[in-house]
Amino acid sequence: MSLHPVVDRVTDRIVERSRTLRTDYLERMDAARQGAPARARLSCGNLAHGFAAAGEDKLRLRGGPAPNIGIVTSYNDMLSAHQPLEPYPSLIRSAARAAGGTAQVAGGVPAMCDGVTQGRAGMELSLFSRDTIALATAVSLSHDMYDAALLLGVCDKIVPGLFIGALSFGHLPVIFVPPGPMTSGLPNKEKAAVRQRYATGQATREELLDAEAGSYHGPGVCTFYGTANSNQVLMEVMGLHMPGTSFINPGTALRDALTVAAAEQVLRITALGDDYRPMARTVDEKSIVNAMVGLAATGGSTNHAIHLVAMARAAGVLINWDDLDELSRVTPLLARIYPNGAADVNHFHAAGGVGFVIRELIDTGLLHPDIQCVHGGDLRQQTLEPYLDDLTLRWREPPAQTLDPGVLRPASDAFDQEGGLRRLQGNLGRAVAKISAVESQRRAIKAPARVFDSQDALLEAFRAGQLTDDFVAVVRGQGPKANGMPELHQLTPALGVMQDRGQRVALLTDGRMSGASGKVLAAIHVTPEALSGGAIGRVREGDIIEIDADAGTMQAHVDETEWNARTVETGDLSRYTHGMGRELFALMRAQAGDAEAGACSLFPEESARPHDAALALAAGVTA
Repeated sequence: MSLHPVVDRVTDRIVERSRTLRTDYLERMDAARQGAPARARLSCGNLAHGFAAAGEDKLRLRGGPAPNIGIVTSYNDMLSAHQPLEPYPSLIRSAARAAGGTAQVAGGVPAMCDGVTQGRAGMELSLFSRDTIALATAVSLSHDMYDAALLLGVCDKIVPGLFIGALSFGHLPVIFVPPGPMTSGLPNKEKAAVRQRYATGQATREELLDAEAGSYHGPGVCTFYGTANSNQVLMEVMGLHMPGTSFINPGTALRDALTVAAAEQVLRITALGDDYRPMARTVDEKSIVNAMVGLAATGGSTNHAIHLVAMARAAGVLINWDDLDELSRVTPLLARIYPNGAADVNHFHAAGGVGFVIRELIDTGLLHPDIQCVHGGDLRQQTLEPYLDDLTLRWREPPAQTLDPGVLRPASDAFDQEGGLRRLQGNLGRAVAKISAVESQRRAIKAPARVFDSQDALLEAFRAGQLTDDFVAVVRGQGPKANGMPELHQLTPALGVMQDRGQRVALLTDGRMSGASGKVLAAIHVTPEALSGGAIGRVREGDIIEIDADAGTMQAHVDETEWNARTVETGDLSRYTHGMGRELFALMRAQAGDAEAGACSLFPEESARPHDAALALAAGVTA
């Protein structure tokens, strides 16, 4: 199958736009390559420090030619997604020894959970935990003892942070190793119903806690299709996992066999062997395009409209929301996973899973099959499904047909002929909308603005019975520079209740929504944010706001002279500066780029900004 012309065009555009930055990056990574074990360049004192506590691996580390794996782990035992990673280093060390190499834990990275911090001050550290993880990954690998790396992590900011940090060591081969999802518990739709009942006072806190505990009930990743599980699909379509690794449950023999396989494989692809596959080459313009297509085809998390930009930038690749929008519009929606449907990721995996999706997208010309995957083959091999033949790990073809058409469909019978994400623009600036879970008749709205400076203020108005008409909720002062761009997921039950009782409602914000949010139309990540002079700060109570996700537009219907004369209001931001460690992140807030530049504090905002005219319009400047 030939490549789809839109995929071809967008890829060429990204290659051209990134040429200078990408060339510089690759030259730096090529210069870092060493033909001997990395530790051979260390002085005797340096090296002695590096193997002093290595036990039986001392002799190999001291003088042998064996490759050494650096393990970077997000393990902690408070969070279900990270707790299963505890035994991984021992398993990897044993596998490395059996294969003639060694492995050491290079370091740990913080792993916070948005599910725990939702609506709390700690959520304001969430986005910048990604940049902190990137820095921690770089510190971990900076000892220069390693010839390859295994990155253990899965959730929202952890995979993007590991990814960004590891690309600074792009001369090393890198494989991502996840723990897998917890087994299915209380269905997500039932949990969401209890949340909405609680929001209206019809369910007690004990009933709500029972529902939440029935859903989040054991070790492993949350089973809805939010950012954590979107991460896993992206790693698969980029060829950075062993095939079919994403959705194997923790604590199983197959899960352990895949972790062992990753250790064995990363030893085969170091610069010391004949099949060198450094991360700088496995991550390129084509694999980044694959990630955008895979996200659209599965109705993945809007958080990746931010993360993917920063991840690509770390590899010297420049992408923007126009690229994402153009690809999404030609990508069929192949999966219905909560919040885009009733099923969870275990049901998705059982129906055919990621391998089925990748095969369908390759066969319709929507993915680049010729990327350099970590497993040694191309992307076609990534479609294979792992299984155990007695105790031997083997791979087989995915199902020829979907095993559950309510969850997974072929491209010829897709749920929708377009993917789940949209770029919006107009005199309010630029934004992103996720439409895969929004009913078609709810994808456009024209209604008065109700303006709030926080999600708490909106919820107070809801509880006081002040929100009974149609409206667009404008929640400003929530961008990366203002308060770290927290998710505003607590708004989902209240907005859902109002929509269900017949109101037409939508959200417009310079903040984020959770990857688990869905059925209410939301124009999010509005850029420029209010603190940067963005037009969202000019909106006043009662202004008529129009959002049309299908057309890709958002507009404040205000007389142009009046609009341009208005001052930008952000609300009181002082509440966000101290407490729960927020004072330590002031530098990151100050350095953060806008949402379309990845909201990243680690890189300067770079060249490809096709939205300059839109930003000028939003600022009241005639382009």
